Amino acid sequence: MRPMQHFFSGCLAVAFLLASTGLSSATAQTARLPKLVLAGPFAAVSNPLIHMVESGALKDLADTVEFIPWKDPDHLRVLAMDGQADFVAMPTNVAANLYNRGVKLQMLNVSTWGVLWMVSRDNSLKTLADFKGKEIAMPFRADMPDIVFQLLAEKQGLDVKRDFKLRYVGTPIEAMQLLITRRVDHALLAEPAISMALRKTQSFPVSVIAPQLYRSVDLQQEWGRVMQREARIPQAGITAMGKAVGNTNLIARFQTAYAASLKWCEASPDACGALVAKRVAMLTPEAVADSIRIDNARFVSAMEAQPELEFFFGQLLARQPALVGGKLPDAGFYSPITSVARVPGKRP
Repeated sequence: MRPMQHFFSGCLAVAFLLASTGLSSATAQTARLPKLVLAGPFAAVSNPLIHMVESGALKDLADTVEFIPWKDPDHLRVLAMDGQADFVAMPTNVAANLYNRGVKLQMLNVSTWGVLWMVSRDNSLKTLADFKGKEIAMPFRADMPDIVFQLLAEKQGLDVKRDFKLRYVGTPIEAMQLLITRRVDHALLAEPAISMALRKTQSFPVSVIAPQLYRSVDLQQEWGRVMQREARIPQAGITAMGKAVGNTNLIARFQTAYAASLKWCEASPDACGALVAKRVAMLTPEAVADSIRIDNARFVSAMEAQPELEFFFGQLLARQPALVGGKLPDAGFYSPITSVARVPGKRP
């Protein structure tokens, strides 16, 4: 056989091998799964996950698709380490920490860009400095929102241990309960706990004993002012875990479905509120709808969000390296897969 014939024969063989391999890979990736598990906290980042399950958005990919809640950061870490879920909503720094400690995961997107406010009985408090000397209920010690509060306070020259009396509790719901039962006057809360607290204190019979509460310092605005950046924080998003990592077809389908469900929730807060409240006895449809109307929700793929994530992680790394696992996550942390057809949230 002449050299040119050898060349074309070799090319055809390689092309056939690649096509066959690609076909096998695609077939494996699109094979129906027995079960898909989505997990997240009862917070804005999980609203689309709940809608995806309720609407059957991924029912063609698995026999069963379910949502399971995680209650606190320790529960989240156990769930992640044990491989109990395929797609997990979590704070971005926790994702970086787990990745840097060897957990098999990839960041897919960031959808929560800040849902943190100070809530107070005193309507005159406008800055973090105004809370000096006061007791503040603080959920999730050494996790969000505590780390954001401490970072912003220190950037303004405030000493967290000396200037504030932080009362740590397990969850934002617990902090909300302390507020409405008058056991504390101030708390740092995340939505939807804020909207729930404001609703409860204006309703009978709770309003008979509950104080008047006010939405006080907006930590997203504080972030923009102190850091001289856009007033948004890459707070939480979705990770692919375990066997889902590397399954490009599954991840692309998930990204598209999540973006579409986020868009639906943002456009239909009342319907989304009713959907979410069915799963959480502590929440009401009205409070969830209120929280959706004020949230900073936007679907941004991990690759697109990388510059803002690295800035955020860099701030945490400089202050307390353990918060992100001792280093910035490498390129493998950021999934290159956006979605089949990118669907943004309500904010540009």
